[in-house]
Amino acid sequence: MLAVIRAHADWAGGLLPALHAVQHQSGYIDMAYIPLLAHTFNLSTAEVYGVITFYKDFRTKAPKGPIVQVCRAEACISRGGRATELRALELGATLAVEIEEVFCLGLCTQGPSAATGGRMFTGVDEAMIETIIGDAVRRASAPAASHESRHDSRPDNDSRPDNGSDGVTVYVPRDAAARAAGADEVAAALASQPGVRVVRNGSRGMLWLEPLVEVLTPQGRVAYGPVTVDDVPGLIAAGLTDAGEHPLRLGLTDALPWMVAQQRVTYARVGVIDPRDADEYEAHGGMVGLRAALAMQPAGVVTEVTESGLRGRGGAAFPTGIKLRTVLDTPSLQKYIVCNADEGDSGSFADRMLMEGDPFLLIEGMIIAGWATGASDGYIYIRSEYPDAIEAIRAAIATCEVRGWLNGVGSDRAAVEKGVMGTDFAFRLHVRVGAGAYICGEETALMESIEGKRGIVRAKPPLPAIEGLWGKPTVINNVLSLAALPTILAHGAAAYAALGYGRSRGTQVVQVAGNVAHGGIFEAAFGITIRELVEQFGGGSASGRPVRAVQVGGPLGAYLAPEQFDLPIDYEAFAAAGALLGHGSMVVFDDTVDMLAMARFAMEFCAIESCGKCTPCRIGSTRGVELIDKIIAGERRDENMTVLMDLCEVMADASLCAMGGFTPLPVRSAIAHFVDSTTGANV
Repeated sequence: MLAVIRAHADWAGGLLPALHAVQHQSGYIDMAYIPLLAHTFNLSTAEVYGVITFYKDFRTKAPKGPIVQVCRAEACISRGGRATELRALELGATLAVEIEEVFCLGLCTQGPSAATGGRMFTGVDEAMIETIIGDAVRRASAPAASHESRHDSRPDNDSRPDNGSDGVTVYVPRDAAARAAGADEVAAALASQPGVRVVRNGSRGMLWLEPLVEVLTPQGRVAYGPVTVDDVPGLIAAGLTDAGEHPLRLGLTDALPWMVAQQRVTYARVGVIDPRDADEYEAHGGMVGLRAALAMQPAGVVTEVTESGLRGRGGAAFPTGIKLRTVLDTPSLQKYIVCNADEGDSGSFADRMLMEGDPFLLIEGMIIAGWATGASDGYIYIRSEYPDAIEAIRAAIATCEVRGWLNGVGSDRAAVEKGVMGTDFAFRLHVRVGAGAYICGEETALMESIEGKRGIVRAKPPLPAIEGLWGKPTVINNVLSLAALPTILAHGAAAYAALGYGRSRGTQVVQVAGNVAHGGIFEAAFGITIRELVEQFGGGSASGRPVRAVQVGGPLGAYLAPEQFDLPIDYEAFAAAGALLGHGSMVVFDDTVDMLAMARFAMEFCAIESCGKCTPCRIGSTRGVELIDKIIAGERRDENMTVLMDLCEVMADASLCAMGGFTPLPVRSAIAHFVDSTTGANV
């Protein structure tokens, strides 16, 4: 273990990567290693202990059995996940298994979801969770079984069937949602067929059709789906390689209504190319934006981004050009670009799908941001619940270093003879993996985590653009914001801005999830309405029952009633309605939902995930749960409802960050639109 820890001694902020490595090696972090960790990273033992105990992923005792993660977030709740969760906890109390409740696995259209041994499962009901847990326990107790950490047994999803380059090209997604639905097995079965060349692409975003198999024809790609491994013999017999007729045949992929209605800009390549093939990335317009940026002065790049009207896609909607300009104009020998890929909102999976389906685009965007501001290092902070995305980004970075698109992480900038694409500009990218803390989606808590600390929110000012990572000027944006930069530089600010609606420029990637018939990724210009997305393209609820509510903007977003469904996807329109567009996630609920229970969930979520720094968030959320429990029990409803609304006002006005400040949004909206304040009953 000494070698494992010391391997990270020279890493900036190396404590978290070292803790991940230790736990990967032995399954938990023995407290006896704390002095060694403290000495290695020049920290006190109290600091190391504080970091270990802050993050949910880290265990200080050996697990009693295999780890089974069960999602308990809103999207899975909307699809009956509460019963699955309770059954898993019941089994965990009696069997040799560790049940970990997580607030999102990124499979928000296919829930309830679970994961174990590196495998994801979707549509998990009570019977299925019993099978998953039982199988995990049996595998662990088999004589030849050895201890595996959470992702050790995950198949190598970078493997490509060695069936030659000839034959008909068939595409099978390697996206995590498709893999959870059986895409790996489908790909293997197709690869075993003579005359079939399998390419693992990203997902087209029609997640109800996964695994979606596409056959390349002279007319375009023809889609079949959802395809199971048992369907493969019948498809081959029906002439799959000639796009033959079959009940699963959907027609030309690009002609399907879901695809025709979109304006794919950021997601133009996702599902189209092999995300591991850099040549294919370039052949489809990749690196055009970076080459254009390198031909300009940094200030010119910043001006182009500013004039495009791009605003942060992570939720705050702050103008991206202003961040770039501030970092460019702040003198410093060291500057950073940080990508916030800690996509923890229930109903949000756009970042995951882009990192898995077009990782070179994010990298290109980060290099452009580095050139525009004078930053020499970038960090991509990815949540641990996204193992496929982590692997995809790491593989893409390695390819970029070989091609000269990036400098190696170990390279000394002063010794670099050639930088990015043969220029004098040197830029390195580092990956950091989160450890199960939702609060690290907040930009300052994220930077604390990269630095190897507890993910505690910082007070602002100073702003990260002035004093960010390690006190240096830092651009911090989410995946979709940075991924928009190559398009802006390749086609010009005016072209991007022309796609907009009001002050909301460009396109918005919407994630339609929860209890919806047709869930997935939908990219369109701002202005499309919630009703169009849920009823027209989403097909209404998956249960067939009336849609009662849609939560937009993640667990801190408001619940919208059907009379609000004509609200356009637009930052100003949402703000005027007292709602939050956030990351563009939409979680659909049918008329069986208990909205007072969802208001309670919002407070409980805040209580669990609060970093604890400020009293309104830390204590207010706990008191909120207690108050709602009293209202549910019928205890002094009027009085407690008044106190709850007062508490929401305090949290909204006095919390240090959005965690506590926005939690009142779902609570207030749930009660205002769906709960009788006198009786506490759903209306």
